[in-house]
Amino acid sequence: MTTYHHRRTFLGMVGAAWLTPVAAQLARAAEKAKREPATSIIVLWMDGGPSQLETFDPHPGTRIAAGGTAIDTAVKGVQLGKGLERLAEQMADVSLVRSVVSKEGDHERGTYTMKTGFRPDPTVVHPSIGAVCCHELAAAGTDIPRHVSIFPGQWPARGGYLGDKYDAFRMDDPAGPVPDTQSFLPKPRDEKRLQSLEVVEGAFARGRGGRAENTLHKHTLSAARTMMSSEQLKAFDVSQEPLAVRRKFGDTPFGRGCLAARRLIEVGVRCVEVTLSGWDTHVNNHELVAKQLAILDPAFAALLADLKERKLLDKTVVMCGGEFGRTPIVNPAGGRDHWPGGFSVAVAGGGIKGGQVVGATDPDGKKEPTEPAKVADLHATMLAAVGIDHAKVNHTPIGRTVKYADDGTPIRGLLADRG
Repeated sequence: MTTYHHRRTFLGMVGAAWLTPVAAQLARAAEKAKREPATSIIVLWMDGGPSQLETFDPHPGTRIAAGGTAIDTAVKGVQLGKGLERLAEQMADVSLVRSVVSKEGDHERGTYTMKTGFRPDPTVVHPSIGAVCCHELAAAGTDIPRHVSIFPGQWPARGGYLGDKYDAFRMDDPAGPVPDTQSFLPKPRDEKRLQSLEVVEGAFARGRGGRAENTLHKHTLSAARTMMSSEQLKAFDVSQEPLAVRRKFGDTPFGRGCLAARRLIEVGVRCVEVTLSGWDTHVNNHELVAKQLAILDPAFAALLADLKERKLLDKTVVMCGGEFGRTPIVNPAGGRDHWPGGFSVAVAGGGIKGGQVVGATDPDGKKEPTEPAKVADLHATMLAAVGIDHAKVNHTPIGRTVKYADDGTPIRGLLADRG
């Protein structure tokens, strides 16, 4: 039996078929137009250089896995190392760059490179990405430091040529008091000392014109006093969180650091770096990594879930990685040595597409990774996510011109609606 359609019906069907993709494109364009850049960055710093093969880039069943196993994730075809079960559930919001390449295999030099996007240069100290964010993004009425490093380690994030005022504020376990924020004197005596200090400063400034002002001493003192009396200091106090929330992050210093990072972002802090040391696994790699993952997994997963629940994930870029990776070959001591030639970082939030994998490493451990991503590319991606021009040219105090991300370009496919 032949079925005939009225001409108007046919044209209506054709029109609807044509309008559907157009409407979808318009919706995507509207979404892109209203999406605002992220406003903060959280760096989960894996000090010592984590093995990619037991974390973000497992190769189960191969020689280079050396018996290491993998688990499936919420994203089909993407696996993580065993021990990251909670993070695996969040993979729809996380992307993996498995092809990061660096020229630095030394801890100090590798740390400098990953934190700044530049290799060490004796003629200039480059700012860390947190310092760049604080320099470029609005202060948003924040009384406490906008750049914070929890468990800073040997080489904390620095302001570099942008100035010491952009150095990270350093602190240890958030279970303890915030350092240098309470006077040890009774209030009347404390105020008397400040009055005496004003007399001394006034005498010092007489006859020196603007030179005394250029020391920024009074500005620094004023900012410190403001911080000491600010209600925002409570953001450091994780004990104010419900017990159920604290348990999700894990009863560890690193877990408390990650919870504090979320609380600090809420009050306008621009960058929080939380360090988990212990990844320098030259011996007993598998055993040591397993212990580290037991700390990292609940904290990282809870941080992402907490940010998302509070509608902060789109406003916050989260990056997890270390100064380099680990060799495909296990050494005679059962460890893996330094490997900057193809390692992994995890990124999430801030408009970064989740569930993506960029690049791949050779399952035999011999060839170069596909789609290699320079460290500068990673920095360019994160800066673009917070709306900072990675190619902006800056001038150091001696007049040298330097870009924020060296010769890096944003990693294609990671930034939503940006290619």
